[in-house]
Amino acid sequence: MTDESFRNPTPPQESGQAIVQRAKNMILKPKETWAVIDGEAATPKSLYVPYVVVLAAIGPLASLIGGQLFGYRFLNVTYHPPLASALVTAVLSYAMTLAAVYVVALVIDALAPTFDGQKNRIQALKVAVYSATAGWVGGIFSLIPGLSVIGMLAGLYSLYLLYLGLPRLMKAPEDKAIVYTAVVVVVTIVCIFAISAILGLLAVQGNPAFSGGL
Repeated sequence: MTDESFRNPTPPQESGQAIVQRAKNMILKPKETWAVIDGEAATPKSLYVPYVVVLAAIGPLASLIGGQLFGYRFLNVTYHPPLASALVTAVLSYAMTLAAVYVVALVIDALAPTFDGQKNRIQALKVAVYSATAGWVGGIFSLIPGLSVIGMLAGLYSLYLLYLGLPRLMKAPEDKAIVYTAVVVVVTIVCIFAISAILGLLAVQGNPAFSGGL
């Protein structure tokens, strides 16, 4: 039987300008924007394309360019990763981010009844997608590795966006919203650490300095 949560009217396609405006509103006016998002028609495709596809690419692309132009400084040594391994890392980071969004949505949806919310796969995906906006936009600071800490702060703001969006879209009562958010945040952090560990391992294996290559 078809999941009722996927029976939504076909949503309109977003233009580049609409993506920028939605991201801006999400960051500057989150409460009002969540209220709009709550009633929007959506499908997994309309949420991913072009919003996630575009914004999730900012961080990996900025890191790739920044690493090649400026390198990563540790103590008095500046390291420029080999272009081939940097490209692989960027592509893997992008792909894993796309996958992680859906995994987080599944967690949000699965936990909803536990916190007296309503299961709805599309609404959960909306939360996972739009709450990540600040972190994705903040990825632009990876262009200059020394400013990457600002991107980390943007990621923390995304947690606040998650806190605002969860009870609104998943219909969880206010007295359980904080715990619901905390559990989802923990799962999100675990996903981020897992992705970072995998990327780190792949980067080391692809770096001749560590693998014994010339």
